[in-house]
Amino acid sequence: MSVQVDSAGIWDSEAIADVAAATFPLACPPEATQDDIAAFVDEVLSAERFSEYLTDPTRTVLKVTNLGSIVGYAMLVNSEPSDPEVARLLTAHPTTEISKFYVVPGKHGTGASSALMHAIAERAIADGQGGLWLGVNQLNERAQRFYAKHGFERVGTKTFLVGSQVHHDFVMQRVLPTGTTPR
Repeated sequence: MSVQVDSAGIWDSEAIADVAAATFPLACPPEATQDDIAAFVDEVLSAERFSEYLTDPTRTVLKVTNLGSIVGYAMLVNSEPSDPEVARLLTAHPTTEISKFYVVPGKHGTGASSALMHAIAERAIADGQGGLWLGVNQLNERAQRFYAKHGFERVGTKTFLVGSQVHHDFVMQRVLPTGTTPR
């Protein structure tokens, strides 16, 4: 499969929102209700919100395309964590949060996810970042294995609100070799 990873533009808002709406429910824990998932998608992953994210100077949205279609995306937040508990867990600074990282199910195992993660690491290293971090639901073992394969280690926990439900995430961090190319 031939994939491209590029920066998304405002014109990609609707297509990325469609991918987000299709992929976010798959990463939710089994106890997440459809109403809470729908509320989260409406509030956080709409085309309007992606338009805002794409014009926010602290955020970068990368898209993965295959044959001209967006099949995944990642949203990076280039600032220290606002949650003081998470900030205490991280040892690599400055740091970039991988706030969103999703690839449509039909493209899992094709290299699209690895290409996206490689592009994230390259960008962070070029920007002089010391590390990357993310939150992943404690029940999402597939994602945890993927992140571990790409150099992330668990450093603690945090909570994550979906609709009216509080979920528990692992915080994972990858320390970057500043000034070098990621493997």
